[in-house]
Amino acid sequence: MSVALIDTGCSNLFSVQAALDRLGATHSLARTPAEADRADRLILPGVGAAGPAMARLDVSGWAKALRRETRPVLGICLGMQLLFERSEEGGVQTLGLIPGEVRRLPRPDGGVWPHMGWSRLTLERASPLTANLDEGAYAYFVHGYAADPGEATIASAEHGRSFSAMVQRGAVFGCQFHPERSADVGSTILRNFIELSDAALSGN
Repeated sequence: MSVALIDTGCSNLFSVQAALDRLGATHSLARTPAEADRADRLILPGVGAAGPAMARLDVSGWAKALRRETRPVLGICLGMQLLFERSEEGGVQTLGLIPGEVRRLPRPDGGVWPHMGWSRLTLERASPLTANLDEGAYAYFVHGYAADPGEATIASAEHGRSFSAMVQRGAVFGCQFHPERSADVGSTILRNFIELSDAALSGN
């Protein structure tokens, strides 16, 4: 399976590429939808703010393309937030592939904002993306905004409130954390995404 990384101009492109290299995955960087024509999987990474990222997707043609995409898509961090309908960060309308709004996380009592570091995942429902993950696995987060748990939530986490840590709606997936920085847990998730089967997708 080949993977196209959507170029959002963000700083975690190279770390995602390195993680795919460690898995032996064939991958390429796609600045436009045409550059991803031959890819089997799409990854939408992201670090930064929703407004500039959506503007870049609009200009490149990716926003329009993703709204009609049928191949499996994985959003990472900001990339996952862009999958929802709207972000409270700047009041931006996002891709609308998953129902819901991304909201600012509260500062926990005695804690810090934004959320940075390792947090425990609570598995909420079965998904091919969470295959071979143990309950209570930890992942590495860096974010100040997140979506509330909803029908698409397959794993949640806590920081000031419960939020969606992983989502799936059909062939659209998201990780609020950085799988490329989450050691064996992240490698398992990326491998699960790369190896998705039609049978696995039809059951979710």
